[in-house]
Amino acid sequence: MIDIHCHILPGVDDGSADMKESLHMAKKAVEAGITHLFATPHHLNEKYVNVKIDIFDRVVRLNESLQQNYIPLTIHLGQEVRIHRDIFTSLEKGEILTLDDNGTYLLLELPSGRVPTYTQEVIYELLLKGITPIIVHPERNKELIENHKLLFELVQEGALTQLTSGSIIGLFGKNIKSFSKKIIEHNLAHFIATDAHNMNSRGFTLQEAYETITKTYGIERAFYFKENAEKLIKGQSPSIVKPAPFKKKILGIF
Repeated sequence: MIDIHCHILPGVDDGSADMKESLHMAKKAVEAGITHLFATPHHLNEKYVNVKIDIFDRVVRLNESLQQNYIPLTIHLGQEVRIHRDIFTSLEKGEILTLDDNGTYLLLELPSGRVPTYTQEVIYELLLKGITPIIVHPERNKELIENHKLLFELVQEGALTQLTSGSIIGLFGKNIKSFSKKIIEHNLAHFIATDAHNMNSRGFTLQEAYETITKTYGIERAFYFKENAEKLIKGQSPSIVKPAPFKKKILGIF
């Protein structure tokens, strides 16, 4: 399996604290059936700054350590970029890192409590530059939970989304699990990833999420998400199913 969102780089954000923990996380990822993993440290989230060149160096060192310790896991380049008005200036400066540095797909994080008013504009401009934003964990965004239609509009604009495996299996509570189901049912999800930070509360639950999806929607839906992640590794375009709009509320019920 392929995990496109993980905080495994040592000492750069709120994920792995050091190389020892990174190697332990890598072993657990392998035990969970993961063969390829994108290291995606936070960038410009008001607390952490991890520019492209620094990530390059750290990924090289981590892959070398994995080989030296005979851990069969390949780390790929990535970055979780908090949306901000100056994102295009950051791109011009070479600070932004797309997945595998291929200039095509970018993990884009929204603030947890809201969707900035300029979000659609940023998505539009990124797409004009040939970069498709993948909005990470939209199911955990307070404004999107309250306004499902807005998520539909962002996907209609051309953004893709990535749900967190822990959300699907209920680790973040019933409301987030319920919203995750709605997102899948309305064809608004394109990837599943762990967003693993540690081995305690934020580990590698990708297989459990795929099992839940298979039981609920059938094995074809699980394959859809797995294959989309594989296509990113191969430099291919992911499959996109036409999104279905949310129905209007009737007496407060969907």
